[in-house]
Amino acid sequence: MVVFGNVSAANLPYQNGFLKAISSGGCDLMGHRSFKISTSFKTTRRRRSAGPLQVVCVDIPRPELENTVNFLEAASLSASFRSAPRPAKPLKVVIAGAGLAGLSTAKYLADAGHKPLLLEARDVLGGKIAAWKDEDGDWYETGLHIFFGAYPNVQNLFGELGINDRLQWKEHSMIFAMPSKPGEFSRFDFPDVLPAPLNGIWAILRNNEMLTWPEKIKFAIGLLPAMVGGQAYVEAQDGLSVEQWMRKQGVPDRVTDEVFIAMSKALNFINPDELSMQCILIALNRFLQEKHGSKMAFLDGNPPERLCMPIVEHIRSLGGEVRLNSRIRKIELEDDGTVKSFLLTDGTTIQGDAYVFATPVDILKLLLPDSWKEIPYFKRLEKLVGVPVINVHIWFDKKLKNTYDHLLFSRSNLLSVYADMSLTCKEYYDPNRSMLELVFAPAEEWISRSDSDIIDATMKELERLFPDEIAADQSKAKILKYHVVKTPRSVYKTIPDCEPCRPLQRSPIKGFYLAGDYTKQKYLASMEGAVLSGKFCSQSILQDYELLAASSGPQKLSETTLST
Repeated sequence: MVVFGNVSAANLPYQNGFLKAISSGGCDLMGHRSFKISTSFKTTRRRRSAGPLQVVCVDIPRPELENTVNFLEAASLSASFRSAPRPAKPLKVVIAGAGLAGLSTAKYLADAGHKPLLLEARDVLGGKIAAWKDEDGDWYETGLHIFFGAYPNVQNLFGELGINDRLQWKEHSMIFAMPSKPGEFSRFDFPDVLPAPLNGIWAILRNNEMLTWPEKIKFAIGLLPAMVGGQAYVEAQDGLSVEQWMRKQGVPDRVTDEVFIAMSKALNFINPDELSMQCILIALNRFLQEKHGSKMAFLDGNPPERLCMPIVEHIRSLGGEVRLNSRIRKIELEDDGTVKSFLLTDGTTIQGDAYVFATPVDILKLLLPDSWKEIPYFKRLEKLVGVPVINVHIWFDKKLKNTYDHLLFSRSNLLSVYADMSLTCKEYYDPNRSMLELVFAPAEEWISRSDSDIIDATMKELERLFPDEIAADQSKAKILKYHVVKTPRSVYKTIPDCEPCRPLQRSPIKGFYLAGDYTKQKYLASMEGAVLSGKFCSQSILQDYELLAASSGPQKLSETTLST
């Protein structure tokens, strides 16, 4: 989810609608060839020059989040792990996948006194927030990641790790490009002096460039049932697409075209005719009911080092373990159908007292034992399928003027959101050249196209956004280099009627648990959802401690068993 969710995911290849192994050109993931493609094109090579440290960005102060109901609820859940009775015999919990869900699970289990062993298939942490450094020392990411004020568990996590200062908060605005007026933008500015929801209502009422007053009134009337019906109403709308719901409520199509195409693509990389309305209503509820809910922050550098490594260091400091390049080939079973071990591709067998799969749902489905596939809990997963997305990075030879130190909604046919990372992120700061990071979505028709085709299409869209500075033929700003990262299976596609298919974190198989943003939690496909799912998974394991401890032998409780 870019704007309410993660923008990228573990990479799984597919062709003609089916997952398929790729013979070359990718990296391996969980025993299957991945489809993460990061291709660079260079016309000019440049290297970063070392120099004295200097302040390069001035950001908005951190908002006051600590007294909100959701933040306090998240803080209470975090505290429950730290205050849990110390186990007489700590459980060894083997966790597959070092994305945010797996890292969160391991972190909170370690807080509760247990010994997680976290296995990551690749040589990089982060899963959907992974990033890589190129030969010039520049980073390119799986997705464009935004941290909202309405992410209470993520915000607590930063505080627990002592890294609140790594979030660069931006002014409380949402900024949309104006396709009918190339090069111009329309803003929704949320005044700090007003509480929620008045600040959001004021932002909408003050913007007269995207919606007319009659359209605003009809949209407000259409939203009344959601305001009155609360969460029960929101969940009941899962069966309708955004487009269907808007028309059912009498909201003009132009409202969908002007606002919710951009919002749908930002939330789940698909258009309003596919996205479940529940997803939109959950986002609106968080944004309108919390004063700082829609306030955005960028991480001050690359996610693996600036966010994931502090979690890993915390886990290790409490006796947990994190291993890279540990790809699972098979879930091996006991005669009673419970998990015996995880078999890795190098032949290593890893046993524990409990097992967690914190990978994307598509990887889980690939590795499910045959005897589990007809169990309703697992069979319902068939409807949950990752959505394709492409993340594009373009380094230009000059500093673009018509941009902001903020996330921008492109409102173009091919692009979702973008940012000039040379402005928004301290580590990527460059006073002389812009680096645009753009989310290319919907991407289903483009995922198999060449990188050069994708860059050509992106430049045509940018020509409309920057008519005075960018031309598709590069007669204006010139490309120094680019990276294209393709993710054929990202966050699960939040289409209507998916909600009943999302599993609880505790599976019907004793000792086997799930974590991931696709599992049951209220923040859907997002970084917040991933972190919260890890907390719920850890909570389930703690609740099952007596059962797990009773079924574990002395050797398994004292050390994780390894054999080759």
